[in-house]
Amino acid sequence: MSTASTGSDAQLDRAALAALYEETFKNLEEGTITEGRVVALTKDKVVVDIGYKSEGMIPSDQFSPEDLQNIKVGDAIQVYIEECEDQDGNLVLSKEKADKMKIWEELEKLFKDEKSIDGKIISRIKGGMMVDIGVKAFLPGSQIDLHPVRDLDGLVGKTFPLKIIKINHRRGNVVVSRRVLLEETRDKKRQTTLANLKEGQLIQGMVKNITDYGAFIDLGGIDGLLHITDMSWGRVGHPSEMFTVGDRVEVTVLKYDRETGRISLGLKQKSADPWTNVAGKYPIGTRVRGRVVSLTDYGAFIELEPGVEGLVHVSEMSWTHEVRHPSRVVAVGDQVEAAVLNVDPGSRKISLGMKQTAPNPWDMIESKYPVGTKIEGKVKSLTDFGAFIGLEEGIDGLIHISDMSWTKHIKHPSELFKKAQKVDAVVLRIDKEKERLSLGYKQLARDPWDDEIPARYHVGDSVTGKVSKIADFGIFIELEGGVEGLIHVSEAALEGAAKLEEKYKLQDDVTAKIIKVDREERKIALSLREHQSDADRRQVDEYHAAQGGLDQSLGRAAKQSRKKSQSDD
Repeated sequence: MSTASTGSDAQLDRAALAALYEETFKNLEEGTITEGRVVALTKDKVVVDIGYKSEGMIPSDQFSPEDLQNIKVGDAIQVYIEECEDQDGNLVLSKEKADKMKIWEELEKLFKDEKSIDGKIISRIKGGMMVDIGVKAFLPGSQIDLHPVRDLDGLVGKTFPLKIIKINHRRGNVVVSRRVLLEETRDKKRQTTLANLKEGQLIQGMVKNITDYGAFIDLGGIDGLLHITDMSWGRVGHPSEMFTVGDRVEVTVLKYDRETGRISLGLKQKSADPWTNVAGKYPIGTRVRGRVVSLTDYGAFIELEPGVEGLVHVSEMSWTHEVRHPSRVVAVGDQVEAAVLNVDPGSRKISLGMKQTAPNPWDMIESKYPVGTKIEGKVKSLTDFGAFIGLEEGIDGLIHISDMSWTKHIKHPSELFKKAQKVDAVVLRIDKEKERLSLGYKQLARDPWDDEIPARYHVGDSVTGKVSKIADFGIFIELEGGVEGLIHVSEAALEGAAKLEEKYKLQDDVTAKIIKVDREERKIALSLREHQSDADRRQVDEYHAAQGGLDQSLGRAAKQSRKKSQSDD
């Protein structure tokens, strides 16, 4: 009886145990996470009991070194059931997959609740960045910042708050965005800023971007434009001279258009306009000192004080030099002295003169070089119309081509002068207002046309000279005494379509007849045609004269013959 009873109890215990395992097995499904308890630790495995008929083995490399150091027998851990029984009948568990499933669950919850997560950028890939948020996620380039980022490589290793914008656990895809969070922050700041913004208000901001025409200032979620003309009362060549991106600046709200959202800002308006008292501070005639701040083709701008500049025109830089460009006289940064010539506060203009700070040498020119004075100078330059002679520093005189010779036709000053040549001249005229000094070279000698030339050369005379110049209208003949006569082309006795340069060469000897002596115009007109006509007439006269003598001789001979015949009779 007892033996049967004992066997029955044993069968009952086995049945209960089987039922227990069956119930446990029903609660354990492959592909799910369950809690287990560490029952043993070996060199390369962690043995975990999950209440199944066998224990599972998890490789140690699925645990971090820190976890392996801290884990103890009896600790509860979350594991992933890969297989309840493999081909050998073993329970297969995974700590690594349990952790990943847990992470995916958390990520999906964050995505559903629209919450952010910190992510570390681990590498740059095509189209964006790879980010570690517990699993690898993709951060598109367009979602990194509010503006394009030039140096993407510089972001590697940095951690940012991110928002999950797309997730697919089955495919293992996660797409995150930093831009979404930045936009949310910006929108909150913008609403706060706009609610408190008003014209005339002083507000702090940060320089966000710099252009040729101004700087955009981030006022807190909204940008305002600080135009270059509102940066300073003085001259600003480029906004980068005053600001760099990232600078903190306090500005004044000049205008806020609520319909367009445009905000105009000012910096110079924080201080008083320095042009308000310019007329009283810089009266005409005042001598001032300032710094050259910029040069143009027409002059130099001088800063008299911050925000107040005056212009020295090139014509007001020197009494004695013709300044073609201000860079020949001054350079940016030079300290110069000038005199105030004019002030126009309405146009914000001050005209300055540098030469007015020194005596005008032309004020003393009449006493130093009175008309008729003989002077000595050097040829500085030659032009088609004359030669400029330097008398002293900054004082030049002009010998006009018409004042170079009494007797010769000068086609170009280079026929008489060379650059740097020392010459004497006579002061003819002084124009102090136009700063011109006229000199004469021929006036050094007595005018031969007063009596010498009219006495030596008379109309009808034949003269001989050398060809000195050949022009389209005639040839010039240099006669004795250096005086020139002109044989006009109409008086050159050319045959057919012949040209002057074909018939005559320089230095050829030519004999011609004087047909006009003009004392007023200082010209002698010559004619080859009339000279040739005179020669032809002389030959005819000589022939006739010779014929007349022969007839007389023959008449005398006949007369004598008749007398003799009568005598013989």
